[in-house]
Amino acid sequence: MDNVRVDRWATGAAYGPVLSQSDLYLLKPNLQIHPILTKSHSFILIFNILDGYTGGFNEQQTDRDHPFEAANQPATLPRVSTIHVITERSPWCTTVRNESGVTLGIFAANYIENVVTEPELAATQPRIQERIKQVAARNAAHVGGPQWNGFYSSPAPTPLNRLKRVDWLCEAHFFDQLIRDDRYAEQRLGFAAPNVFVMKLETYAN
Repeated sequence: MDNVRVDRWATGAAYGPVLSQSDLYLLKPNLQIHPILTKSHSFILIFNILDGYTGGFNEQQTDRDHPFEAANQPATLPRVSTIHVITERSPWCTTVRNESGVTLGIFAANYIENVVTEPELAATQPRIQERIKQVAARNAAHVGGPQWNGFYSSPAPTPLNRLKRVDWLCEAHFFDQLIRDDRYAEQRLGFAAPNVFVMKLETYAN
């Protein structure tokens, strides 16, 4: 019988249990983040949080883009049902859940549609509020496609109930990598946990 080697990150439900939040609290495992999310894989992920585009390129084939075929692979090993994501560029902790295990695709899709509440915006300085509104108007025009009247006037202000968290990120809306930084997590949240990660962002795809 020939030996068949299976990629440990391969898509499937037969690669160990999915750990719950209680399991993580009791076991305190050292979760390994998928190499695509840590920039240690031959596939270089391009994830634009603004419009949800996910794709990438291969280090051996840089002449063309490649589809994001690893979307159904687990985001961590052991697999977990919940991860918490913070970033230095926004005040939120985004919780990503999937009872069958958080995958790369579910992680990527989670950040896009969350909106900014009026109290959250009001807690910032007026200068920052105006900056976020300007970015929101520009982002809305970008996602909605070119508008002819954009050549003659500024984009219309975005209503408060339509400001999205991605607008708060301003130009830094490209995913860079996911890391674990317990010291920063404790500063931000008051605690650290195996499934609390820091998302690094860039102003351009690299």
